[in-house]
Amino acid sequence: MSGSAGLGVRPTATRLRLTHAGRSLGEAGRAVRAGLVALRRRWRQSLRLRVVTTTMLLGLLVVSILGSVLHAQIASGLERSRVESSQQEALALTAQAQTYWDGSTSTTVDELNQSARDIMGRILSAPGPDPTRYVVMSRSLENQSDVVLASVTSGALDLSVVSTELQQAVAAQPTRLQTQLTEVTVGGRDVPAVVVGSVVQVPNAGPHDLYFIFPMEQEVATMDLIGRAFLIAGVILTLLVGAVAWVVTRQVVTPVRRAGEVAQRLSAGRLNERMPARGEDDLALLATSFNNMADSLQSQIRQLEGLSAVQQRFVSDVSHELRTPLTTIRMAVDVIHSSREGFAEPSVSRSAELLAGELDRFEELLADLLEISRFDAGAAALDVEPVDLVGTLERVVAAAGPLAERRGSTVTIHAPGPAEVEVDERRVERILRNLVVNAVEHGEGRPVDVHVGVADDAVAVVVEDHGVGLRPGDAANVFTRFWRADPARARTTGGTGLGLSISLEDARLHNGWLQAWGEPGVGSRFRLTLPRAAGGTLHGSPLPLSPKDL
Repeated sequence: MSGSAGLGVRPTATRLRLTHAGRSLGEAGRAVRAGLVALRRRWRQSLRLRVVTTTMLLGLLVVSILGSVLHAQIASGLERSRVESSQQEALALTAQAQTYWDGSTSTTVDELNQSARDIMGRILSAPGPDPTRYVVMSRSLENQSDVVLASVTSGALDLSVVSTELQQAVAAQPTRLQTQLTEVTVGGRDVPAVVVGSVVQVPNAGPHDLYFIFPMEQEVATMDLIGRAFLIAGVILTLLVGAVAWVVTRQVVTPVRRAGEVAQRLSAGRLNERMPARGEDDLALLATSFNNMADSLQSQIRQLEGLSAVQQRFVSDVSHELRTPLTTIRMAVDVIHSSREGFAEPSVSRSAELLAGELDRFEELLADLLEISRFDAGAAALDVEPVDLVGTLERVVAAAGPLAERRGSTVTIHAPGPAEVEVDERRVERILRNLVVNAVEHGEGRPVDVHVGVADDAVAVVVEDHGVGLRPGDAANVFTRFWRADPARARTTGGTGLGLSISLEDARLHNGWLQAWGEPGVGSRFRLTLPRAAGGTLHGSPLPLSPKDL
């Protein structure tokens, strides 16, 4: 039993370890992504970071190109100098060796080999434990003599490092030095070398080649030192360029950032904020101009605030003062209107009807003005309760039925089901009534469709007509007070010019949206979007505003 239990535990432990490893990798990936997002956000937000980074990258690019060019030119110069000095040294050594051979009295092979070793040791070999050159003497390719001497070398390098092409070139032109750049292995390290080939005449043995091999170890060490110096200097120069860019950018960005902070405080209503202006340079001119602009804006805003306060007070006072005489007029008009059947003249009866109708419109205008004055004074408040917008829409459509019948339009509600939302029903019903009545009035007798959309955090109502539509730019003006798309067009129903502006204020009280779309000859769409919970914030709408987005 214990063995079976042990077999059952091991896979579980393995799965736990794999799960833990996968979780760790997932957390590491999320951390990396979060770091990249933070870096990208910092890159977008910081002008100083972008300028300093770009300057350092450009400086690094310039330093790299300049260093590469200088490094290549120095290397080429050292190589050319080494080749010239090697040729001169090889020419002098060849002349000394030829002089020694010309004075030699050796005749036998052994004597000639001994003489060759003597020449190599006394003349051709470089002195010291670290030779600066290696010499190889070998029989020329064109040598036809019967006397064959052994190849002689001065060190670790032999004829194998000499290419066949160089040997053939030396044999073809024995009176000229032949030079070749190659790579040899010295002390276990591959280094470039200059190989110079020449010819000496050996008595009784014919022409023999001398190959002088000059490893460029010193030049390689010099170039390594120069390369490290360039690298260190490039890094230091790049950092210095970055520091200079940071200082210069700070001098420019700090006033601009200060201007942005002051502008934010101005937009928040702190109109006395100003930028400090010092000196006479361009930044000081910017600060002075900014302050002058702020002074001008403050003066104009205060004038507008004063005018707005006077206007609001005037509208409020006039609206309230008109209530008393309007009540008296209403009582008189009601008496006259109820007695119109007893008038002898039909024109007097018709006048009583027109008077009652116009008085109704005047009362509606007065009620709208009072509502607008409450909005302007910030005294509007919400009485929130759970409401089903579909039921509210049904009441609105039923109330607009007689008007729709006179206009020849049919109003249809398209709702997927109940639309529960926490709102002030009186205000929302007023919004929907304005939208439906406007759609019927401007629908040219065509059908009017009311769409309801429900999402997790929002509810939307779109009122769509297929009438005259809106001209380009009208969608931005349709909520303006007393605005009319066609001032010459007669109104036969209600129409104070304040309905949509009041509806917009009602939507804003609910943290909602009220938007318009239209095209001439196609129709118009008005969309009301409300958060489902009171005080919620909208992030989108369940229904599109334009039919092109369906």
